[in-house]
Amino acid sequence: MKPEKTRKILELINREVVPAIGCTEPAAVSLCVARATELLGSLPEKLTLTLSGNIIKNAMGVGIPGTGMIGLPIAVALGAIVGRSEYGLEVLRDITPESLEAGRNYIAEKRIAIHHHPNPPSILHIEVVAEGAGHAAKAVISESHQNFIRLERDGEVLLDKTVSGSEDAGGKVELDEKTVYDFAMETSVEELEFILEAADMNLAAAQVALEGNYGHGLGSTITLCGKSLFGNSPIERILATTSAACDARMGGAPVAVMSNSGSGNQGITTTLPVVCYAREVGSSREDLVRALILSHLTSIYIKQSLGPLSGLCGCVVASTGAAAGIVHLMGGDFQHVCSAIKNMVANLTGMICDGAKPACSLKVTSGVSTALMSAMLAMNNKCVSSAEGIVCDSIDETIRNLTSIGKDAMTQTDTLVLNIMVNKGC
Repeated sequence: MKPEKTRKILELINREVVPAIGCTEPAAVSLCVARATELLGSLPEKLTLTLSGNIIKNAMGVGIPGTGMIGLPIAVALGAIVGRSEYGLEVLRDITPESLEAGRNYIAEKRIAIHHHPNPPSILHIEVVAEGAGHAAKAVISESHQNFIRLERDGEVLLDKTVSGSEDAGGKVELDEKTVYDFAMETSVEELEFILEAADMNLAAAQVALEGNYGHGLGSTITLCGKSLFGNSPIERILATTSAACDARMGGAPVAVMSNSGSGNQGITTTLPVVCYAREVGSSREDLVRALILSHLTSIYIKQSLGPLSGLCGCVVASTGAAAGIVHLMGGDFQHVCSAIKNMVANLTGMICDGAKPACSLKVTSGVSTALMSAMLAMNNKCVSSAEGIVCDSIDETIRNLTSIGKDAMTQTDTLVLNIMVNKGC
C-alpha cells in the first residue's frame, strides 16, 4: 500500500477510535453546552437546546457517569457547571459530589429547555443557546459528535462551517474491504500498536462492572450463572466480558471506554471479543494488533456509508468487525473474512436501535455470539450464498445492502421508534 494511503487510514482510525466517558450522545450534548458556556463567560441563567431526534432517542434512558441519574437534563446541567470542551467526549470527567448537587439544583430551578428540531440538517445535530448577565452565546455541533459548525457570542459569528450533508465531517477516506484487510495485514505492527490502548481501556471498564452493580448486570449474571449453561468456557468469558463493559457504560459508571465511530458500545464490541478470543488461544501480540485493526477498520468502513446514527443498531456493525478480527485469529484469510461478514449480514440486518440504555448489553451480546458463529462457519468454509436474502457475491455490495437498509429503508422505523419512546408515558 502506498505510504500516503497508509497515512490517511492511520489518521482516520485515530479520528474514529477515541476515549469517551459515558454514552456519546449525551456526552456530545454536554460538550456543546460546555462550549456555549465558555463563550458566554459565566454560568448560564438559561439554556435552550434544539436537538435532532436521534440525539434525543439515544440520550433518554442512558445513565450519566458519576451521577446515578439518567437522561439529558443532568448531562446539560453538568456540561454548564463543570464541563470543559477541551476534554472532548470526556467533557464530564471533573464531576464531584458538590457539582452533582449543583446540577440537581440547576434542573430544579427550571433553567433548561429542550426542543426537538423539526428539520435538522443532519441526523446528529445539537444547538445550544446560553443566556446570562445580558449576554448570549450559541454553539452548534452537527454530523459528528465533536464537529462544531457554528459558534456565536452576542451575535458575533466566531465560527461558521457548512454542513456537508455527508454525515462524515471528519474527512472521508475511500475504502473497500480488501483495502481494509490489506492495511491490517501489511502495515508495520509498530504503526498499529496504539490500538492496544482500546484493549486496556475497555477491559478496565468490564472489570468495573464485574466488581460492581451497573445496568442490568448481564456480564456478572453470565459469570455467576452462565457456567451451568456454557461451562467454564471461552464463550462464557467472551460474552461476560463484553456485556460487562456495556453494563458499565450504559449504567453510568464513571469510566472511559475507547469508542469507534462515535459510539462507546461499538468500541467495546469491536475490541473485547477479539481480545478475549486472543487470550483463549494464546495469540501473539502481533496477531492481536492486526485483528483489532481489522475489526475496528471494518466497522469504520461500514459506518462510512451508514452514517453516525441510524435506525440500525450499531452493534450489528461492530460485531461484524469483531467477526472479521476473530477470523484472523483463527488463521483465516481474506476470503474467510468475507464469508464471516456475509454470514453476519444474513443474520443481524434489521436489528433496530431504540436508544442508548442499559438493555444495550443484551443487543451487544447477541451480536458477539453471532460473530463467533459466523467466524466458525467461515473457517469451516460455510458462507451464506448470493441466492439468499440480501447477500451478494461481492463483499462490498453486500455491505452496501446492509447500510442502505439501515440508512434509507429504516428511516420510517426510526421515526416510529422515537414517537413510541417519547409518548409511552413512562
